[in-house]
Amino acid sequence: MLIGDWHKPLAVLAALLALAGCAEPNTSAPPPSQAASAGAPVPVPVRVVIVTMFERGADEGDEPGEFQFWKERRNLDQRFAFPHSHHDLYYNADSQILGMVTGVGTAKSATATMALGLDPRFDLRQAYWLVAGIAGIDPEDASVGSAVWSAYLVDGDLGYEIDAREIPEDWDFGFFARRTRFPFDPNRPEPQGEMFLINEGLRDWAFELTKDLELPDSPQLAAHRSLYVEHPNARRPPFVTRGGHIAAMTFWHGALMNDWANAYVRYWSGGETDFVTSAMEDTGTYQAITYLHEAGRVDKDRFLVLRTGSNHTMPPPGISAAENLLRENEGYSGMRASLEALYIVGGAVIDELLSDWPRYAAEVPGTAAP
Repeated sequence: MLIGDWHKPLAVLAALLALAGCAEPNTSAPPPSQAASAGAPVPVPVRVVIVTMFERGADEGDEPGEFQFWKERRNLDQRFAFPHSHHDLYYNADSQILGMVTGVGTAKSATATMALGLDPRFDLRQAYWLVAGIAGIDPEDASVGSAVWSAYLVDGDLGYEIDAREIPEDWDFGFFARRTRFPFDPNRPEPQGEMFLINEGLRDWAFELTKDLELPDSPQLAAHRSLYVEHPNARRPPFVTRGGHIAAMTFWHGALMNDWANAYVRYWSGGETDFVTSAMEDTGTYQAITYLHEAGRVDKDRFLVLRTGSNHTMPPPGISAAENLLRENEGYSGMRASLEALYIVGGAVIDELLSDWPRYAAEVPGTAAP
């Protein structure tokens, strides 16, 4: 069913610009009833936004990407045209779940999130946002098919870089933070987009709720993890854990890059965590969320990042980084298992939120009352 064709691109642009210019702080946005009394359409209420990044083919019935299981299994059957972004939106009126596909990369995820947040058709002020995507996963921390809840989101693009063949002899890496003089300068500046710390209490609540779930496994996954003879956590059956996330537009791979990612996440988190998953979008998505929060459109404390390991970020012993990267480009070793794990783990959190919505609408779990 197609919903929302009433708006044309120019009308949408005008509405979004007006909204951006007149938004009030988060607690004082006008309720839908006031909008209705003023003659405007009543915004569609949203309880959960499922944020996926890509779909491989059709939205239903073929080889799945990140969105397909959610659309099929959560009956997201109402389509909202979304021409000012990457992919149309889908909604279920009973559960009030809204599903989106941002497109791959920071630019698309940030602009898609901003476009949705400013769309006057939706009331997102009490919505929980669940980023549900696959990722590279560090074999030092977890196995392919494992699920990771993250609170520290580190941007792996914002920085200075010198080619490794030209770096000083006492540098381990050629990439280092802006507003510093060398890699891991102890005079670390306050982050300006290099790192975001999202609601740790909500992250921990989601982890506790899901930590004992059984995740999909298979003989193929077992054969893959048996190759990682030097990494005990990579040899475990898939499990749920917590850890830092790094977002970078370059698809990097290999043991040396793995070392850099761990060191860089430790640096920006002040040693609180290291890198467990890598993808491209999450710092861009959350940057948009912070702006939307300030505009009174969303609550940034209701944002969750769940990534599942579709592939490892470095090869097993005996295989070069280049060879392993090319193998993964032919098909991720844990693609199907990671997609199923996303649905199982993310779905458990969604089910809990919906099971007692009046409570969770008013109170964010894991967050102490003021």
